[in-house]
Amino acid sequence: MFRLIPREEKFFDLLSEAASNLKKTAYEFEDYIKNYGQTQDGAKRIGDFEKEGDILIHTLMDKLNRTFVTPIDREDIHALASNIDDVLDLIHETADIMHLYKVSQPTPALIKQTGILKRAVEEVERAVISLKDHKKNRRTLDYCIEINRLENEGDDWLRATLAELFSNAQDPLEVIKLKEIYEHVETALDKCEDVAVTIEGIVVKHA
Repeated sequence: MFRLIPREEKFFDLLSEAASNLKKTAYEFEDYIKNYGQTQDGAKRIGDFEKEGDILIHTLMDKLNRTFVTPIDREDIHALASNIDDVLDLIHETADIMHLYKVSQPTPALIKQTGILKRAVEEVERAVISLKDHKKNRRTLDYCIEINRLENEGDDWLRATLAELFSNAQDPLEVIKLKEIYEHVETALDKCEDVAVTIEGIVVKHA
């Protein structure tokens, strides 16, 4: 269809870059958890990825404010970018909290939970990248379904983990620390689901 004013397609590239940066952060975070205490710069690299994500989101938002015709609704672009940024911030905050609380060693439960988050972020990247091609709507929705499934898996894992924590922990302070860390990771998973919900809405509008 001919358009008098062309739509700016750069938004898809910026969203994809932000999602890819988020995936790198999730990979770095999993490595940080699995090799906790064995390296000094894991938390710094996570912080660097968070700064890079902030730059990408700022660039996208600035472009959104200056663009007349967008490829998808501007409120959807804003919501998608904000949700990606929220996941990134929560991963960074979790690493900071672990350092602040002087966690001696991540629990097997946290390692498992981090793996679920990494898999959800992988699906987020796939879903965001596939948005540009409307012919892949079915595949895009499949990615969203998998994100939702992983978020439910994370919910189940958190409930079981907290039940075990409250039943078996000897140190109340340790319980408080671990509970906050677990809940931060779960909130990051919730935000991945928010990404999926936003993308599903976009697909429905442009089907």
